[in-house]
Amino acid sequence: MTRFAKGVANLRSSQIRDLMSLATRPGIISFAGGMPGNDLFPLQELDTIYNNLTEKEKQVAMQYGPTCGLPSLLESLAAFLEKKGLKVGDNRLMITTGSLQAINILAHAFVDEGDDIIVENPSFIGAISAFKSYQANIISVPLKSDGIDIEALRQQLDSMPRKPKFLYITPSFHNPAGIVYSKENRKALIELMEGRDIPVIEDDAYSDLYFYEEDKEQLKTIQSMERKDLDVCFTGSFSKIIGPGLRLGWMLVPQHIYEKCELIKQSIDACSPSFTQVIADKFLRTDVIHSYLERVREEYKKRGLAMIECLKANLPSYVTFVEPRGGFYIWLQLPEGTDATEILKKAIDKGVVFVSGVTFDPHETRKNAIRVSYCNTAVDVIQKGIPVVCEAIKEVCGQ
Repeated sequence: MTRFAKGVANLRSSQIRDLMSLATRPGIISFAGGMPGNDLFPLQELDTIYNNLTEKEKQVAMQYGPTCGLPSLLESLAAFLEKKGLKVGDNRLMITTGSLQAINILAHAFVDEGDDIIVENPSFIGAISAFKSYQANIISVPLKSDGIDIEALRQQLDSMPRKPKFLYITPSFHNPAGIVYSKENRKALIELMEGRDIPVIEDDAYSDLYFYEEDKEQLKTIQSMERKDLDVCFTGSFSKIIGPGLRLGWMLVPQHIYEKCELIKQSIDACSPSFTQVIADKFLRTDVIHSYLERVREEYKKRGLAMIECLKANLPSYVTFVEPRGGFYIWLQLPEGTDATEILKKAIDKGVVFVSGVTFDPHETRKNAIRVSYCNTAVDVIQKGIPVVCEAIKEVCGQ
C-alpha cells in the first residue's frame, strides 16, 4: 500500500474547488468563487505595458530571478505599500507565488506537528488547508460584527498551557464573513497581543476594494499601527487588484522571520514568475493601478449593493447578515441546526451555486451559514440568482 505523509492524510478538496467545475456548466449562476470578474481585467493596460517593454526588459521577464523578487518590483511595491501606511522600512519584503504561498511559507516556518495556532471562525479555507498540511492543532475564536471576539481570545490565550505559534486574522473585508475589524477592535487586539511573544499573521487581499472613501481610515492595517513588542507578518496579493493569473503575492515580515522564509521559498520554487513580476512592476510604476482600482471599486460596489438589495427583498427575517462595505462576500447566518448543504442541493437543482459555511469552519462542524460572492457576477444575473437562493432557504427552513 502506498504510504503518504502524515501531513496530507487529513487534507480534503474544498467545496469551493469542487463547485468550480459545476459553475462552468451552461446556465449555472455562480455565487461560489472569490475571483475577479473576467470582464473587469485591465486587458488594454496590460497590452500597452507589454508592447512597450524593451528587449532587455523582456529578457529579464523570461529569466530566473532572485528568490525574494525582482529588485524593481520590490522597489515599486514598497512605495505602493508605504502610501498605505505600512512600515516597510522596518521589515523585509518578499514576492511570493500568490499570497497563499506566503501563508504556507509562514506556517512552514512556525509550525511543528501538534503545535497550537489560533484562527478566526470562520476563516479562509486556503489558510486552514495550509495549516492542516503542517499538522497544526487549530484553535478557533469567533468573529463578531466588528472583528474578532477580543474577550474570547483573551480567555483562550490565558487558559492555554503553551503559547500558540501564531494568530492568523483577516481584518479587512474578511473572507468569508465580509466584515471589517473596527479601529477600536484593532487597537484592542494589539494591546492584547503585545508582549506575549506570539506573532500575528495579517492577511490582506481586499483592503483596496472599499466602496466608500470615508472607510479608508478604518482600513488602516494592524501592521501600520503603533505597537510594542509584537511581530506582525503581513501578506497581500495582486490577485484581487490586477488578476490572479499573475500568481503574485507578497509578505512583509521582520528581518529574523524573513531569513527563515527566504530559505523555505528557495526550497519550494526558487523564485516567483519573472514575467508577471515585470508586468506588475510596470503596472505600479505607471500609476495605472490607481485608475484601475477606482474603476473596479465602482463596479464591485454596484454588484455588492445589488446583492444586498435582493437579499433584503427576498430573505426570510430569520436570516441575518452584515452588509459589506467592500471586498467580495456576504455571509448569511441561518437558524441554529440548519444544514446549509441541504439548501445548496436545492439551489443547484434550480441552477445556482454558492458555498456552505461548513467549508470555512476549521473544525467542520458549523453548518448554519452560507457565503455568497458578488464579485464575478453581473447585476442582472445577481437579480436573477439571489431570489433562487432565498427560495431554497425557505424550502429547507420554512417561510
